[in-house]
Amino acid sequence: MGISGWRYPPWRGVFYPEGLVQRRELAFAASCFGSVEINGTFYGLQEPDRFRRWYDETPPDFRFAVKGSRFITHMKKLADIAVPLANFFASGPLALGEKLGPILWQLGPHTPLDLDRLAAFCERLPRTHDEAARLAKRHDQRLRGRACTRALVDQRLRHALEPRHPSFFTPPVVRLLRRHGIALVFADTAELFPYAEDVTADFVYLRLHGTGKIYVGGYHDAALDGWAHRLRAWMAGGEPLDARRILDRQARRRAARDAYVYFDNDVKVRAPFDALRLARKLGLPERPCAGGDVPKTKGAR
Repeated sequence: MGISGWRYPPWRGVFYPEGLVQRRELAFAASCFGSVEINGTFYGLQEPDRFRRWYDETPPDFRFAVKGSRFITHMKKLADIAVPLANFFASGPLALGEKLGPILWQLGPHTPLDLDRLAAFCERLPRTHDEAARLAKRHDQRLRGRACTRALVDQRLRHALEPRHPSFFTPPVVRLLRRHGIALVFADTAELFPYAEDVTADFVYLRLHGTGKIYVGGYHDAALDGWAHRLRAWMAGGEPLDARRILDRQARRRAARDAYVYFDNDVKVRAPFDALRLARKLGLPERPCAGGDVPKTKGAR
């Protein structure tokens, strides 16, 4: 359970305590939540030292989701990406070691499905830290002298796909993602983009962008109760009875299933408070929110 990004000026003095210095914001967020999404990786290549600093600022049980480069997804549109993909993995994600959670690949709303291109992309994605390290070694000169190309842990890599064009919400895409064990992101976007709940991996990835207006609207208690109900079903290895699936066929039932949940309704400072409230509804262990008291008023509306 966590938030998408953590560096938002309007959060200061509302979620972040008054006087908390900016460089301590990640540590504060990591004391409240078990995970965050790193958004900066979407906009440009980072540096390994930055990932190492993020590792050092978070607790041992913390996990980062890392958003894939928009150069790969939005500009190259998944074509001719051998070097960009190597550059992305060489830029530092492997420095997170065991704290590296899923890689999120978001596809733009104006890019229709090319199934062959998507299949080739799925084939190319590394499935372990070792595979990612081997891929990272193929980086170009832009990463020379500042690349991280060594696997620190022997661990699987998970990938999640968040498409936004309606043409992706079809049975062939679901079957493709299941074949590769890539999670279809369940993205609640105030009905701006299509939505489906086909389970395609051994984990689910839920992004909650807000109600009424994307990135702005908060979640009332009834809505959070609904998400808690759905998450309990997914985490128990099954699916909600009213799951909104593309395929009639359910995913294979499991004894349990991991879930990654991120709130992205950040504009009105709703995301952190909604995340805390949903965590409580799910009975997740209370985290201390070290560094100051979290205000309680935002969840009351």
